[in-house]
Amino acid sequence: MAKVLEMIFVTEEGKTATISVDNPKPVNVNTIKLAMEQLIAGNVFVSSSGDFVDLKAARIVERNVEEVELI
Repeated sequence: MAKVLEMIFVTEEGKTATISVDNPKPVNVNTIKLAMEQLIAGNVFVSSSGDFVDLKAARIVERNVEEVELI
């Protein structure tokens, strides 16, 4: 099972931008929120729709893959 932490931000143009982190360590909501706020404050990433200006959402996505054997 693969896990991905998706951090979703609002940009200067009002659009969204997502940063994905593969196989995140277990963390709580406060840690994720703090990390996202630090990314905004540090102006670390730039998207085609401008700088990150606000938090929109965060989610952990799990994906299960089951191989099917074809005969």
